[in-house]
Amino acid sequence: MADYAVILVTAPNAAEAESIATLLLDRRLIACANILPDATSLFRWEGKVDRADEVLLVTKTRQDLVPEVTQAVVEAHSYEVCEVIALPILGGSEAYLRWIDESVG
Repeated sequence: MADYAVILVTAPNAAEAESIATLLLDRRLIACANILPDATSLFRWEGKVDRADEVLLVTKTRQDLVPEVTQAVVEAHSYEVCEVIALPILGGSEAYLRWIDESVG
């Protein structure tokens, strides 16, 4: 099952998240994306604790596409250092995982 991944990306707003998601979908690097509004992020930046209102982009893809997804996000993102974190999918609906395979690549 670890042939698949969820990739999390934070963005400053829904418009940028949707733009990134559309780019990834157009390139067939992801099967789908969920844009979750109203994420409050607390983080350390430039030596101090900071806060930002963001949106969370949750994407699903195959493990072998993670490097390409990461590169595309980094190139399209407005942040100097953007969050792109891949997590393995350890299980799930066989039909859904098959759909991921059919949707990417």
